[in-house]
Amino acid sequence: MSGSPGSSPDVLEERIAELRAAVRRAAAGGDRETARNLRAELRRAEQAWDEAVLGGDPATDSPAPAGAQGNVGGVARGLVPVREQVHQALTVLGVPAAPKLIGAVHGAFFPGEIPATRLTSLRRDEERSFRSAPYARPYYLCAALTADLLAPARGLLTVSTWPLRQRVVGPLSARVDFLTAAIRVAERAEHTDTGRDAGVQRLLWRFAATIPGAAGGTVGTDGAVEPAVVAEAARAELAVHSDADGRDRAAAARRAADALDDAALLFGGGLRVLPRRTGTGDGPGAGADTGDNTTTGAGASPGDTTNRRRR
Repeated sequence: MSGSPGSSPDVLEERIAELRAAVRRAAAGGDRETARNLRAELRRAEQAWDEAVLGGDPATDSPAPAGAQGNVGGVARGLVPVREQVHQALTVLGVPAAPKLIGAVHGAFFPGEIPATRLTSLRRDEERSFRSAPYARPYYLCAALTADLLAPARGLLTVSTWPLRQRVVGPLSARVDFLTAAIRVAERAEHTDTGRDAGVQRLLWRFAATIPGAAGGTVGTDGAVEPAVVAEAARAELAVHSDADGRDRAAAARRAADALDDAALLFGGGLRVLPRRTGTGDGPGAGADTGDNTTTGAGASPGDTTNRRRR
């Protein structure tokens, strides 16, 4: 099977899964030369997948000269796949985040930009890849799960390697995650000496403007926002909400672990509403049809629910 750039994403994903398995077999058998050759072919297939799904042509992106802007560790900005750029930004945030915030964080702390158009179908592509070859990748960019329905939260991306309770969002989670992100961004700005960079300053102002006690006392003598002040104000408010939010998320995570399969734990399952059917068993109410709908737990099949009702 060819892994050429002209192949479809589905074909490329199958080829990538085959090559990963072949690399592991060769490495386990001690055939290092074959493993290296297969790994090189795997890289070409992964680049072809990036081109087919995300656009652009990795083959034509040449490394920038040493010391040039956007060249980090000898790798040009155009050679970093979009999914890795998103992973970098989410790792900084540590909480479920919308594409706009992900792009702002990546632009502030890393070279290059994440085109918004490339994020539109990214989660669907990740889910398709997982379902065709589960756990073939070290991580997946997946959906946050709503605490009530265990369905994918619209517009929020997370990382599959995070604990389940970190990927669930409840009634208070939007504010808790905003404050947590503010703390993490401020700490990174302070500890990496990037606090005065224009992109980081815009990001800090974005947080400070809606955190009580942050905006008023954050501006230094040079007009810059002080990361330490933003972090301190965010921690003060976070202490009010964190316990209740933690309980909600932990309870939802336990329900999800019991109700969802592996794919739904990453990309959402949700509850299904089934029509109530006429019962045929003995006992009070048998044969009555109320006309109500019955909501079943995530992952339950209609047949299972009907059988339980009949019994």
